[in-house]
Amino acid sequence: MQAGITVSAAELPEVLLHVAVVRPVFLWGAPGIGKSSLVRAFAESLGLECVTLLGTQLAPEDLIGVPQIVDGRSRFAPPVAIARDEPYCLFLDELNASSAEVQKAFYSLILDRRIGEYELPEGSVVIGAGNRATDNALARPMASALVNRLVHIHLRASATDWLEWAGTAGIHPWVLEYLRNRPDHLWTAPPKTEEPFSTPRSWHMLSDALHSYGEDVSDETLRVLAFGTLSGGHASAFRAYVKTVRHAFGLDAVLKGEAGWPSAPEDRDLLYFLAETFRARLVKELAADKASASPAARQLAHRGKALLVELAAISLEVAQLVIASDDDGRPVLPTWFLVEVSRDLPRLVAARA
Repeated sequence: MQAGITVSAAELPEVLLHVAVVRPVFLWGAPGIGKSSLVRAFAESLGLECVTLLGTQLAPEDLIGVPQIVDGRSRFAPPVAIARDEPYCLFLDELNASSAEVQKAFYSLILDRRIGEYELPEGSVVIGAGNRATDNALARPMASALVNRLVHIHLRASATDWLEWAGTAGIHPWVLEYLRNRPDHLWTAPPKTEEPFSTPRSWHMLSDALHSYGEDVSDETLRVLAFGTLSGGHASAFRAYVKTVRHAFGLDAVLKGEAGWPSAPEDRDLLYFLAETFRARLVKELAADKASASPAARQLAHRGKALLVELAAISLEVAQLVIASDDDGRPVLPTWFLVEVSRDLPRLVAARA
């Protein structure tokens, strides 16, 4: 299921507060963006215990219960995980990954808040969550009868929200500062092949591993950790960033003229990282219209052209990456800056063409 209307992690609690308390909700989102932790945090904010049922690990009888003979009649005894006396949050994780039979067993629980003779206590909330089939995740079609029993909310990954949370959650400083510089690397679409990819969850895993090793983690170990949790390009860039931290070598030093572009063959990953960071800085700080550019932006543009000359002398290919268009052929940097580059640095633009 896809939707053009999405909410961020910061917006979700208010939506749930008004909707989940009156109707069951299904939370859609890509793997690793924090659906489960957000539901648990919401339940905690209401003072409710969060009881999680994993759809992929259930059989219909796990919900319906087993039959018992009471006064000569049979009745189903609901499982102790569900049959509680106090209100709670019932979290149906991976609901759309469960079998059709299990999904059917949820119908009455979701709509009528009842399993057999057991009824959820007043004040309980029911929230389901699942990944989308388009994310190459395990997901089965949801029957229309089940779709129509739920309010569907689509969650998007928000770097702003995650960084605000991470600043107080003990995330490793290397991870935190890297993503402050490259928030676009927080999440990437799942690949079609079986390989790691970047998500808020995978960055959190990398943070935990780095905390475990400590700051004396070797570069080779860092390489294993980064490529074991992140998308390949992000892993390479993160390793290069850590190298700048360890050697006090950063883009600001290059911009100020305190350091030059790294030119040693063994520092090629660092050169790519600094070039990508340089491109991101230009995109962020250069105004679309030169007339409205601040003095600082004009100074950055002037310094930027000089740095492009120096970068091209080391690697024309890397210099071209700074001024490259996006995947659809549209310019990323302001047109006026690219015009000046083509006028002052014709070799760079000619080679790019």
